Amino acid sequence: MKILALDLGTTTGYACGSWDGADLSRDSGTITFVPKRGDSPGMKLIMFNGWVKRKIYDENPDLVVYEMPHHRGGYATALLNQFVGFVVLWCIEKGVNYHAVHSGTLKKWACGHGRASKEDMVAEAGKLFSGLKILDDDHADALLLYAYAMEKFCA
Repeated sequence: MKILALDLGTTTGYACGSWDGADLSRDSGTITFVPKRGDSPGMKLIMFNGWVKRKIYDENPDLVVYEMPHHRGGYATALLNQFVGFVVLWCIEKGVNYHAVHSGTLKKWACGHGRASKEDMVAEAGKLFSGLKILDDDHADALLLYAYAMEKFCA
């Protein structure tokens, strides 16, 4: 089974690989969606939409997992919900299964409690993926989402 894991945000963490995890070092990291000066804020949506469509079509995963947005209101929540919409759209169009994971669920799975810090999550990703340089907390979350999905959906 091939899984694409996404930690959605202006800086999106991603990890894509198959059951053995051998290709993760080739295809994991972060990508930032920041419009150029003078561009509309809507450019983030256009940039993300193009990237996630290509990622889903090029990687052809069996499952896409992503961290569920928290509904705290404001611009960030609206943006993340729009990002989720694009993920779901391209998964449906391509016939790919998708699943949202609550951050508390992921933190509890990775660190034993649902209130783990970003530093805790980076440390856990480093343990699980020793030898792989963890770029930041977004990358760590994507790697942990990938590992979580492998355990929950491939076991």
